[in-house]
Amino acid sequence: MRAVVQRVTEARVTVAGESVGAIDGPGLCVLVGVTHDDTPAKAAQLARKLWTLRLLEADSDGVEQSCSDLAAPLLVISQFTLYGDARKGRRPTWNAAAPGPVAEPLVDEVVAQLRALGAKVETGRFGADMRVALVNDGPFTVLVEV
Repeated sequence: MRAVVQRVTEARVTVAGESVGAIDGPGLCVLVGVTHDDTPAKAAQLARKLWTLRLLEADSDGVEQSCSDLAAPLLVISQFTLYGDARKGRRPTWNAAAPGPVAEPLVDEVVAQLRALGAKVETGRFGADMRVALVNDGPFTVLVEV
């Protein structure tokens, strides 16, 4: 699994003009991609990593904090294009991206595992034409792979 994680002050995803998920920060906006050999165990591992990754503002002692430290929200959005390959030619291929029937349950599992850890999680809508708006705090963006 692959995730692009952005520290945000706010983020929102809309589908056909309707807001389907939004958070007010500090928090994380997470784009999640799934490949063919991903498993529920990898989804759980990614959830634990996202919940405890120290990407948020430092506390008074100068130690960066995680979503678990601050009860900060996450907006999780499926993103098959994270497994696009543009090394050859001018058109990316999507061969490494898992098909919807494989990917959707695994993205749902990431969300379920985060919620089981105590996270407040908002989501996009799998397979929909989504519009994502966010204010990246920093800017601060990292790639996480499990």
